[in-house]
Amino acid sequence: MTDIIHKSHFPRALRLATAALASLGLVACATALPSQVRGESLQTNEPGPEASPTYADIVTYALEAELVAIVNIDDQTVFPPERAPDVTPDRVRLYLEALTRNLLASPTGVGESLIFVTDVDREADGDPPALKRRDFVIFANLVPGRPGEVRLVSSRAMFASGPAIEGRVRSVLRQLAENDVPPAVTGVRDVISVPGNLVGESETQMFVETQSGAPISMTVVRRPGLPPQWGVSLGEIVDVTARPPEPDTVLWYRLACSLPDELADDAFLQSDRSARTRAREDYAFVLADLGPCERRFS
Repeated sequence: MTDIIHKSHFPRALRLATAALASLGLVACATALPSQVRGESLQTNEPGPEASPTYADIVTYALEAELVAIVNIDDQTVFPPERAPDVTPDRVRLYLEALTRNLLASPTGVGESLIFVTDVDREADGDPPALKRRDFVIFANLVPGRPGEVRLVSSRAMFASGPAIEGRVRSVLRQLAENDVPPAVTGVRDVISVPGNLVGESETQMFVETQSGAPISMTVVRRPGLPPQWGVSLGEIVDVTARPPEPDTVLWYRLACSLPDELADDAFLQSDRSARTRAREDYAFVLADLGPCERRFS
């Protein structure tokens, strides 16, 4: 295997790496590359669907990151074990110099090169993975006062790049840039359920608490002989004709990934046991229809 440490400039690279660690904080910036990189050939850089980040992963990282970019690794330097005593034997710490291939999101312009430190899994033979000349999507924050240095937002916020994942990341960033992006969900309150005139007929309304205070409500309607229907309304007016959010949208993410598993006792406006039981059943129906908030890395 080609030695990925250029011995002619290793002392300089190590000094740069040590400086980067000192500025970023060892624990905060030591990150782990997703496992799909391990054993992956250079010809098939992009991970398969089963090893790719989920929609929830991408949204989570995009919300946390100042900078989202596609970079090409220009050079890598391996930290010797004595310089990375907290790294387990199956992993290795790398100092990476990357060329900015495409800046997808950033509060300010960045230079053509970025540097950061990351911990990655070793190859099956124990060697560090060869990342040079490969493209990656990174989610990171800028390091104040140190132009060109970034800190990944998570130990998994770096993904082997390709057309599919780049397209998915761009789509999420466009959604998050919209003016009416739904706010973060913090809970459920003011739950009420009332029966209709017919047996088996009912309507349950639930108001969703949000970080910004913007109103979101959910309504579940049951009619005899028909499957229950539910929808979500954005705004002050509850719309009984509202529909569920589409999968892989920010509204779906906010609800599926943040709603509590069950209704709290103090969320109800009614003390009637039958009304509460019906509301809990309707809430469980909503969660089941939303589906799980699947995450692989975040």
